[in-house]
Amino acid sequence: MPNRAVIKTDKAPAAIGSYSQAVKVDNTIYLSGQIPLVPATMELVSDDFREQAHQVFKNLAAVCDAGNGSLDHIVKLNLYLTDLTNFSIVNEVMEEVFTQPFPARAAVGVKELPKGAQFEAEAIMVI
Repeated sequence: MPNRAVIKTDKAPAAIGSYSQAVKVDNTIYLSGQIPLVPATMELVSDDFREQAHQVFKNLAAVCDAGNGSLDHIVKLNLYLTDLTNFSIVNEVMEEVFTQPFPARAAVGVKELPKGAQFEAEAIMVI
């Protein structure tokens, strides 16, 4: 059985279902999807897509930090957008919060996300 541990921090939104914020297996950490909730209030940061994208990456960064890593340790991202016309904004925000080489990535258009969010991201991090 691999070495498995749950990663949890109060600096990111608490799980709103039956899942962990992240699970570490050996040197790989699987981060659950983050939506743009402010951890202290568990409410959406705003209706503005750019602000939502920044909050999502801020939340991911907090979980990375709890796992002794950072956004720069992310090797794979899966992005979910309710409106793919915001794809260029995601690219701009990623250039602000990540350094090269950028992680591998997929982006998927979805009908809706929890709590009315416009954006969600999940990740795999290797430390």
